[in-house]
Amino acid sequence: MDLDQPTLPLPGDVRIPLLGFGTWRATGEDGYQAVLAALDAGYRHLDTATMYGNEKEVGRAVAESGLRREDLFITTKLPPDRVGRERETIESSLAALGVEYVDLWLVHWPPSAPGDSIPLWREMLAARDENLARAVGVSNYSIAQLDELIQATEETPAVNQIRWSPSQYDRGTHVAHRDRGVTLEGYSPLATSDLSDPVLVRIAQAHDVSPAQVVLRWHIDHEIVVIPKSVTPERIRANADVFGFSLTAEEMRDIDALAG
Repeated sequence: MDLDQPTLPLPGDVRIPLLGFGTWRATGEDGYQAVLAALDAGYRHLDTATMYGNEKEVGRAVAESGLRREDLFITTKLPPDRVGRERETIESSLAALGVEYVDLWLVHWPPSAPGDSIPLWREMLAARDENLARAVGVSNYSIAQLDELIQATEETPAVNQIRWSPSQYDRGTHVAHRDRGVTLEGYSPLATSDLSDPVLVRIAQAHDVSPAQVVLRWHIDHEIVVIPKSVTPERIRANADVFGFSLTAEEMRDIDALAG
């Protein structure tokens, strides 16, 4: 793994880059070109999912990028309606991506039938133990749902990927993840942010960056993994260019306060 970018440790000697590239809605040729542009811009963490229907395009871009597999961090996700077909699903993902393992495999949403959560989680752990995924976790889980998995299996999800942005900041949720040893990963960081907010504009001007870059840096300075998505090359590059500045403690508090 290229350590020029900040990473966080996950269980099993795995490190996740704090900045990732989200690929939701990036499908077909546009998706392929977007992933190539992201890799060219310096992203080394790619986030896809079975439900996105673009694993093949992501894999094609990875293969054509010329980058070494071990220098990339690839996440995909299992749809909750695949309970009972976990092994088939991960094998299908690996085939589409053209890789022998993913770095992180997530349950995309909690299954609708409450009794399915624990057996599903045990199958995720089995895939990890067979080296099909280096780490396993969940997405869109509540703290109570995390605790259910931990109590039943004594195995903590490495990651919980949830919607997150300054307007949704909740210190209690952040601390609850940290206390359990679960890495918090935020999606839709920009879609749920008011980039014209005077606080973000003021801080952006102070650092000669954009409000969007401030939002991404805020996640990174909180040690929250963030996965902005775009199919526009200029925006892809701008979203990757967040390592040349950092926010002061006072600026962090001002942004935290945007959640009201």
